[in-house]
Amino acid sequence: MVDPSDEFRGAVDSQHLRRAEGAREKGARRVRKLIVCNIMSLDGYYAGPDDNVLVLPLDAAFDAYNAERLRAADTLLLGRRSYEGFKSFWPSVADDEGATPDQREISRLDNAIDKVVISDSLTQDETEPWRHNTRIVRRADAHQQLAELKRQTGGDILVFGSHTLWNDLLAHGLVDELHLMIGAVVVGAGTPAFEGQPPAELHVIDVRKLDGSENVLVRYEVAARQG
Repeated sequence: MVDPSDEFRGAVDSQHLRRAEGAREKGARRVRKLIVCNIMSLDGYYAGPDDNVLVLPLDAAFDAYNAERLRAADTLLLGRRSYEGFKSFWPSVADDEGATPDQREISRLDNAIDKVVISDSLTQDETEPWRHNTRIVRRADAHQQLAELKRQTGGDILVFGSHTLWNDLLAHGLVDELHLMIGAVVVGAGTPAFEGQPPAELHVIDVRKLDGSENVLVRYEVAARQG
């Protein structure tokens, strides 16, 4: 004869199993994060005078973290100027024996990843050698198409550079996390990292001093400002 308590335990175990499977399935369907990853000076500049980013400490730790973020992403989101700058530099670095291992990995990942460029002027003919995995989205369509992209399953949507683009996305609630690398340099003038005050609250996820570097990484979760 079956002990009723055994049946009860079996039903509970089955219920727990269904819940666990449902949680795993829900986790597998989680929406993608749009993550902005940028370096800035201690006094808050994205670039120095004349848009010179080389005044910032783009050191080995900076490269290593960029490679880490690219591994977790499956879409690279860029504005036209950043896209053209990346396209002119990164494709051949994978075969450059003088480059560091992290730089060669960044090149391989950049070459392989799907890219979305927000631009009203870029044409598909201007995207070689990344034509096969570059999609151009016009600015008027950007918010809607990026919101749809975020609802799909997949890896992170990653923004490098692209200061004007990510400030607009931040102002419109489309950025999920800010990963800001604070360089130990005072620039004094140039392009500020932030344009105005976005309607968002920032919650610290992590603060990390990077090995072998004076750069400090601060990661923020972005939430809509209450009230």
